[in-house]
Amino acid sequence: MDFEQLKTFLEVWHQKSFSRAARKLRITQPAVSAQILSLEREVGERLFDRKGGKITFTAAGRVFEPFAEHALDCQRHLLLMISEQRRSPRGEISISAQESTSLYVLPDVFAEFKKHFPKVALKIARAERSRTIEALLAREVDFGVVSLPVTDKRFMVETIHVDELVLATPKGHPLCSVTSPGPKDIAQHSFLLPKQGRQRDLLLNLFRMHDVYPKTVMEVESSELMKRFVRAGLGIGFLPSVNIEAEIKAGDIAVVKMDELRMSRDLGLIYLKEKSLTHAAKAFLQIAIGGVRLDPVEPPARKRPAPQDTARQ
Repeated sequence: MDFEQLKTFLEVWHQKSFSRAARKLRITQPAVSAQILSLEREVGERLFDRKGGKITFTAAGRVFEPFAEHALDCQRHLLLMISEQRRSPRGEISISAQESTSLYVLPDVFAEFKKHFPKVALKIARAERSRTIEALLAREVDFGVVSLPVTDKRFMVETIHVDELVLATPKGHPLCSVTSPGPKDIAQHSFLLPKQGRQRDLLLNLFRMHDVYPKTVMEVESSELMKRFVRAGLGIGFLPSVNIEAEIKAGDIAVVKMDELRMSRDLGLIYLKEKSLTHAAKAFLQIAIGGVRLDPVEPPARKRPAPQDTARQ
């Protein structure tokens, strides 16, 4: 049983004629007869009486007629809703991202998207990189925003944000008066180190290469916590430049220029290759990709480093 059979059934009833129904539907009369016969076989009862050249309902036809009307009304409503969604998408898009990304990178993307698609809900799930990838594979979220590179062939990857990792210190810190400090200078001061992740590994390798290690190390769970500790004078640490723009302008945090160590953080929007994106999701992807920017705080923009220096968020 399909919608075309239901349309033919109702048209025969409205026209009270197989031939007139065929002309109205722009098909042949044998095609009309075949559709009605197929429908009657599926229902298990005759739907029309054809005595004396007149078309009337059987008892089964009278029962079937309101069902056919309702089914076609539902179809029309469904097609209208889908068409309306293409013009003005609704629904929900879910994104998983690390806390600092949610706070400092995604708000601008969300604001731009909402200008164009106010009826689409945006749901953010804050999670670390590994959990974000797990959520994508489990189809719990539509998109993930993670540090690059991502080499898993199951994902499509689009770069949406690039900024520098800079050495952040409390205002008035002794390193602020040192010209181009290096790892040995950093090692003389209390150092804030990410508790896990690729950025942690890069920094530890850097200290090993110079045969030094900070005298005092405090491990922190997140970039946001590290920023608060820097402001409180508890140590120094590397942070994405976008995370501390406001504190730099306010004079609460200083950035120390380091010629010997330059790292960037590239963030990518990733999603499953096999996932079918809605119209709204495709629009979100386009807006997010269009928001790529380079945000150095100090020093000015430089050539981006090789991929092996790209730190994990």
